[in-house]
Amino acid sequence: MRIGERPARRSRGFGYLGLLFFIALTAAALGALGQRWSTAAQRERERELVFRGQAIVRAIESYAAVTPQRPAYPQRLEDLVEDRRSLRPRHHLRQRYADPFTGEADWELIPAPPPATGFLGVRSRSSRPLLMSRGPDGQPVERASGLQFMAQPLPYRPGSH
Repeated sequence: MRIGERPARRSRGFGYLGLLFFIALTAAALGALGQRWSTAAQRERERELVFRGQAIVRAIESYAAVTPQRPAYPQRLEDLVEDRRSLRPRHHLRQRYADPFTGEADWELIPAPPPATGFLGVRSRSSRPLLMSRGPDGQPVERASGLQFMAQPLPYRPGSH
């Protein structure tokens, strides 16, 4: 070796290998973060589904309580937003809530038991699996469509018109 010369480097490529390792580690971390965000978004949709379903149930009960002698149930969701059965319209529900899983106000309406007409509850049309294992009523549930939100039927009094 001459004076001023550097010795030959035998360890080439470790910088490139380190960069590849860093990229792989970053990709794994971003993947885990994306999964966590997806789970958080799913939980939020489930909470919103329960909130909106329970708001619709309270509106149905309010609608039926207006005529307690002969309970009348709404025929459409719009009847809850604007009840025109009296001179002064009532608003049992602020707005026509969209199903958080479908993004539309396309709830499946659950009919009231005879002799009443109209609907007594709603459920989502989505068959998407849920993270929660039990609904608000404690019943086991697997899919969004399995969560039923039902109002308590008022007793029908025959002869009262």
